[in-house]
Amino acid sequence: MSQPGFAVSFVAGGVAGASVDLILFPLDTIKTRLQSPQGFKKAGGFRGIYAGVPSTAIGSFPNAAVFFLTYEYVKWFLHTASSSCWMPTQHMLAASAGEVVACLIRVPSEVVKQRAQVSASSRTFQIFSNILHEEGIQGLYRGYKSTVLREIPFSLVQFPLWEYLKALWSWRQDHAVDSWQSAVCGAFAGGFAAVITTPLDVAKTRIMLAKAGSSTAGGKVLSALQGVWRSQGPTGLFAGVLPRAASISLGGFIFLGAYEQAHSMLSRVHRKSR
Repeated sequence: MSQPGFAVSFVAGGVAGASVDLILFPLDTIKTRLQSPQGFKKAGGFRGIYAGVPSTAIGSFPNAAVFFLTYEYVKWFLHTASSSCWMPTQHMLAASAGEVVACLIRVPSEVVKQRAQVSASSRTFQIFSNILHEEGIQGLYRGYKSTVLREIPFSLVQFPLWEYLKALWSWRQDHAVDSWQSAVCGAFAGGFAAVITTPLDVAKTRIMLAKAGSSTAGGKVLSALQGVWRSQGPTGLFAGVLPRAASISLGGFIFLGAYEQAHSMLSRVHRKSR
């Protein structure tokens, strides 16, 4: 892939990420409140389901743009023949690298967003200011490790499965998949990955919502999971699994389909302008 190709991936990824995050924001709010330690009703129930949306609006484009830029670059850097048995490993490494870099942008946005979602009466900027005042920059990155530990396993499942399903579908019809077909593959891959990584998502939510100075705020994923297990049992580890799976499955459809469509359109525009 040439350098202009990386620019196309950057813009296409940003457009896709912003689209899916804003469209599915209410489902994300419901999922966060289901996972909140104070319970769904006390966290706001169905009220103010767009609380925290400014944080998402600001962070979505650069987060997804950086992810796909890194993902496509690492795939290019590790390029092997399409028939190689190492192709899934290439996709796994590319997705993992993309998540590590993207989380530098995603985590501060996620911390502010989730605290706004369980405290709908507080404004997003007020929450952002309070975090900086009480915890400093470090507070904005609380849960970075748990987010990476959630996103990497998720991507290790989602992206190789997405690429495999696209390749299989392409082979069956003897031509490259269309953007809507890529979207269908993305929906299945995302929903499957969402279900099996829900416990890690619960741990990440608890760490981000914990009060400063508490044991959970220390950011240890295993401790957070043990706390959930002791207080709620195995069902607590899968709190919010249905809205999470639904939103990510639908999100995978929109996100990866929109990425393919935007990438195709931008590539055609670039070729015509040369």
